[in-house]
Amino acid sequence: MASVLFVCLGNICRSPMAEMLLKARRPEFAPVRSAGTRAVGGAMDARTVAALERVGVKADRKFRSRQVEAADFERYDLILALDHYNLSDLEAMRPEGSRAQLRLLLDHVPELAGQDVPDPYYGPAAGFDLARGLIERAIAALPKG
Repeated sequence: MASVLFVCLGNICRSPMAEMLLKARRPEFAPVRSAGTRAVGGAMDARTVAALERVGVKADRKFRSRQVEAADFERYDLILALDHYNLSDLEAMRPEGSRAQLRLLLDHVPELAGQDVPDPYYGPAAGFDLARGLIERAIAALPKG
């Protein structure tokens, strides 16, 4: 089984959405967590919870955001960034000799390779559904661990 860490900026929208979706849709991956490059201690955005519930995925109501830490680069096989900014941050903080593979999440979908999952935080609820759809496509395309 491959261990996966999803990373976005604040760890309240995209990365926890990806975490919950992977746990629900692809239980062969374990452990699965998420983290942010900037914010810590926040609850999952209510619009993220609603977007998950619209497709029958139960969100963890006790979820609290956390920041990426150096140990994550040894703890996880695959660290998936939700956008290029997150990937750059991860590359800058990656300890030398780290075993983790760093990639953009959407690189797993050939027609979306190199693209970001847009951050829906400042937009309407529809942006959360768009992000969820992109994340679900990438999760379905992840190779078996």
